[in-house]
Amino acid sequence: MWSNIKDILKYTFSSVICLIALVIFFFIFEFDFWTSIGMTIGLGIFLYYVQNGGSMQWSRKTKKQRGALGKVSTEKEAFYHSKGMTKEQIAYFRNTMDQAKNTIQDIESNLQQRSKLKAIAARNDTVDILKDFFKNIVNQPNRLHEVDKFLYTNLPNLKELTEKYIAIDGHVSKTKETYTALDNCSKTIDDMCRLIAEDYVRFMSNDIEDMDIELELAKQVLKRDNEGKGSENALDEEI
Repeated sequence: MWSNIKDILKYTFSSVICLIALVIFFFIFEFDFWTSIGMTIGLGIFLYYVQNGGSMQWSRKTKKQRGALGKVSTEKEAFYHSKGMTKEQIAYFRNTMDQAKNTIQDIESNLQQRSKLKAIAARNDTVDILKDFFKNIVNQPNRLHEVDKFLYTNLPNLKELTEKYIAIDGHVSKTKETYTALDNCSKTIDDMCRLIAEDYVRFMSNDIEDMDIELELAKQVLKRDNEGKGSENALDEEI
């Protein structure tokens, strides 16, 4: 809630229309300062509402709603122990992944707020990749060290970039510089989505290698079976 109030205030006092309205309220209509400020904020709330398609676009879950991380289940604790993790390592892993989950939810919400961001996400399969990446990290906690760049750099950067794009795109009056900034930001978001896809592919390469090994073993078994059948047929023919 508080973050949205800050967004509205930031939007209000960076909007040319709102600033012009403030001047008109104070100097032309001669309202007192605080009345002028209040009316300007009211106008800002209205314009912010209209800009977001008739919705305040509150985050899906605020920090309070997300709440503290619950106690680990007996089954999950046993799973972590089977991976050789200590109590401290389990706590660190769960907190890290809970933060990652919240960040992914915020990114998904941000990507849905602008058509340009939707197109970038669709082109790179970003949301599906983020969710499957998260699921596979949770299922392989002993590989947490392999995804440092994803969790602590690429993921937070993507969230920050999408928030920046939405904030700039929210300007009612746009200049040439505004459109240039939006274009540069969207290109960087696209690049970041590709980097995350590369992180995902690298992480999943072990599964691919394991599958290749299993396929090769299966081929050898099939080949051996076929050769065995061929020998039996040959013996039948000789008899």
